[in-house]
Amino acid sequence: MPKEYINPPDLSRHTYYTRILSITEPSKLIYIAGQVPADKHAKPVHAGDIRAQFIAVLDALTVQLEAVGATWDDVVFRRAYAVDVPGFVEHCVRDETFPVPWNRERPSPSTLIGVTALAHPDYLVELEIAAVMAG
Repeated sequence: MPKEYINPPDLSRHTYYTRILSITEPSKLIYIAGQVPADKHAKPVHAGDIRAQFIAVLDALTVQLEAVGATWDDVVFRRAYAVDVPGFVEHCVRDETFPVPWNRERPSPSTLIGVTALAHPDYLVELEIAAVMAG
């Protein structure tokens, strides 16, 4: 699937996301609902640890991508919701040792939104993604 990653030279460049991703051929579009840090019984995991919660979210999203035959290379957009934005940025965005499943050289566009609460008081982060595969 041809994808063009664009970071206009007059704007800042960030290692966590690409500003523009253009898809130029017919494709299959996949939306995955917001994933929270919960086990298979919908119980919160890793209360108080945003890094461990985000890893649990990424693991669950990987399972969902695999269920439709996709990988993180197919992800074209990420939207994160965080109760603790500074903590998320410090422990999940700026930390180069954080195990992101996407290509750090060509990350998808991304938005981070600070929220006052998520669906359960123990949830600190939620992530929703969109992916594109050859049609």
